[in-house]
Amino acid sequence: MDFVKEELAEGSSLDSFEDGFHLTMLGESEFFSSPPRKAVRFGGTVTEILKKYKQGDTVDYDLLMTQLDDPEIKDAQIINWLQEFRDAVAQLTKDFEHVVSKILKLPWLSRSPVVIEEYLAFLSNLVSAQTVYLRSCLSMLVSSFVPGRIVVQENGVDISDSEDEDENLPRNFDICHRALQIIAKYVPSTPQFLMPILVEKFPFANKSARILECYVHNLLRITVYFPVLRLKILELVVEKFLKLDVSASRNDIEDAEEAVAEAKNGLSTCAEEGLFDMDEDEGKRKIHLSLPNDEMAHPVAERLDILMSVLLAYIKDICYDNGELALTRTKELYRDLIVVFDKLVLPTHASCHVQYFMFYICSFKLGLAEAFLEHLWKMMQNPNNPAIIRQAAAGYIGSFLARATYIPVLTVKTCFDLLVPWIHDYLDNQDAGTKAYCDVALHGPFYSACQAVFYIFIFRYKQILDRNLKKGLAYLQNLNFERIVMCQLNPLKVCLPSVVNLFAAITRKFQLAFCYTVIERNNRQLIPVVRSSTGGDLIQICTNPLDSFFPFDPYILKRSKKIFDGIYRVWEDLSLQDIQVPQKITKLETAEDEEDDFLKGESLQNETIGITPSSLESHMHSPSSVGSPLAVFPLHHF
Repeated sequence: MDFVKEELAEGSSLDSFEDGFHLTMLGESEFFSSPPRKAVRFGGTVTEILKKYKQGDTVDYDLLMTQLDDPEIKDAQIINWLQEFRDAVAQLTKDFEHVVSKILKLPWLSRSPVVIEEYLAFLSNLVSAQTVYLRSCLSMLVSSFVPGRIVVQENGVDISDSEDEDENLPRNFDICHRALQIIAKYVPSTPQFLMPILVEKFPFANKSARILECYVHNLLRITVYFPVLRLKILELVVEKFLKLDVSASRNDIEDAEEAVAEAKNGLSTCAEEGLFDMDEDEGKRKIHLSLPNDEMAHPVAERLDILMSVLLAYIKDICYDNGELALTRTKELYRDLIVVFDKLVLPTHASCHVQYFMFYICSFKLGLAEAFLEHLWKMMQNPNNPAIIRQAAAGYIGSFLARATYIPVLTVKTCFDLLVPWIHDYLDNQDAGTKAYCDVALHGPFYSACQAVFYIFIFRYKQILDRNLKKGLAYLQNLNFERIVMCQLNPLKVCLPSVVNLFAAITRKFQLAFCYTVIERNNRQLIPVVRSSTGGDLIQICTNPLDSFFPFDPYILKRSKKIFDGIYRVWEDLSLQDIQVPQKITKLETAEDEEDDFLKGESLQNETIGITPSSLESHMHSPSSVGSPLAVFPLHHF
C-alpha cells in the first residue's frame, strides 16, 4: 500500500491537505452560491418537514427518512438534501438525532467531488450550530480509517468476509483527515473529544493486518496536524503493539517459521518424487509453498511486523526532511518516545520487538543515543525506583551498548566508567554490612549491573583493545574485574551461564580475572529449585534467577528487520584462537592454571565456537548435586 509510505510533512495544515486533495471541483465561493441541481423528490423542504414533525405531522418526515435510506439515491438528490439541511441546521436539535444519524450514515465518500464538498460544508455547519453532534461526526470519520468489509452470502449464509480492496482508500483517508481539520477550525476543542474515540475504535488484535495497518497509519497521521495528541496516540499505538509482542514469544515465532520451512521442504521433495495425490493434496501444497519470503508464518508476528514497519517509517518521516535530519523535530519526537518507553516498554518483561523504536531513533544522532543511555543510567542508580525497573534499565544499557553499531568505543568506555565504579562502591558499602551474601532479592540491581558489564565486555572488548593493545589492557585492568567476580555477593552464580562462560574465557585469556574457581564452586552448590509436578525424579535448575532478558536480542520480524541493517551488531562466534579453551578442572586451588570443560558439547574441530550470549537461549545445566561438570548445549546461531 503506497499510502502507508507517504511522508508526513511537519507543520501540515488544512491548506496543505486541500492542495493535496486531487479532486476536480468547483471553487468554494462558486459552489456555495450555485443553485442546487434539479432532482426528483417528494414532500416539502427540510425546514417545512421539521416544522410539521414538531406539530405532530410525521408523514413527510417518514418519507424523508425513507429517501435517505434509499441505496439508489442520486448525487443530485443528496446535494439538494444537504443544502436544505444546512439552511435548517439551527432546528436540528437533539430531538432530530435520528435524522442526523441517517445523514451521517450516507455513503458520501464514494460520491462525486461536488457531493463531498457539500457534505464537508454540512459537517462544519452542523458542529458549529449543534455541538451535541460533534462526537457523532468524529466517530463517523474515524470509522472510515479502515477498509470497508464485504460479506459474501450463499443461500442466506455468510461464507466470506473479505476486505474491500477499494483503490480509492488513500483518497478517502485524505478526505477524512481534511474533514477533521475543518471541524477543528469551528470547534477548537475537537482534539480532546477525538482521543477517546480513537481509543474506542481501535480494531481488535485479531483483525487482519491490513485493517490494523490502515488504522495505525491514520492515527499517526493525525499527530501531524493535531500535535497536542501525539503523545497520547503514541501511547495508544505502543500499548497495542506490546500486547501483540508479548503474545507471540520468540520461540513461538521461530517454531512457526521452522514448521513452514519443513513443510515446504517436505512437500517439494514429495513433488519431485511424484508422491503427491494431486487431487487430494494440491490445496495443502499451495498453502505452504506460496507463502512469500517476507511473510511471517506466525499470524501475530505477521501483524506486528507490518505495524512496526508503519511506526518506524513514521519516525523517519518526522525526523527527516528531504534526506536531512530535522534536529528540532527529532528532539521533540524523542522526548515523546522516551515518555512512552518509561511508561509502557520498560516495565514490560520479555517484549521482543516493540522497544526497537528507541534503538532506531537513537541511530539518527549520537547525542540521542547518549541521552538514552544517560536516562537509563539515572533510572538504574536511583534507589527510589523499584528494583525491577532498575534491573530492566541495566538490561537495556547492556543490550544497547552491545548491539548498536553506531555507538563508538569511547561511549562504551564512558559507560564502563560509570557502571564499574558504581559496582565497586556497592561492594564497599556491603563489606561492613550484614547482607554481604548472594541473594537476588536483596541485590537485584547490583547483579543486573554486573551482568550488563559482562555482556558489554563480551561484545566490545575487541574494539577496546584494537587501537592500542597495551593501553586497552591497562584500561581493562583498572576496572578490577577480579574483585567483582571474587566478591561475597558472587555475581557469577546469579548471572546467565552463557554470559558468565564467555566472560570467564575472555578475561582468562587476557589475565583480567580468573573465574573458573568460582564457577566450579557454584556448579557444585547449585540447589534444585523446581521438581517435577508429576511426582517423578525430574529435577530442574534455575538458570536465570534474575529473570533477566536482553531487550535488543536479534530482531526476527522479516520486513521491519531490514530497517536495522547496518546499525545492529550481530554476534560473531569466537574463533578458537580468540580464547584459551579450558579442558578440565581437577583441583580448585589451581583452577586458574587448569582448563575447564564449559564448552563441552561443542566440536573443537570447528573454526568457531557457537555460543551466543543470549538470555533466551542460555546454556542448560545438568544437575550438579554431586559435583558433575557443567554440561553446555549448543545454541542456535544468528
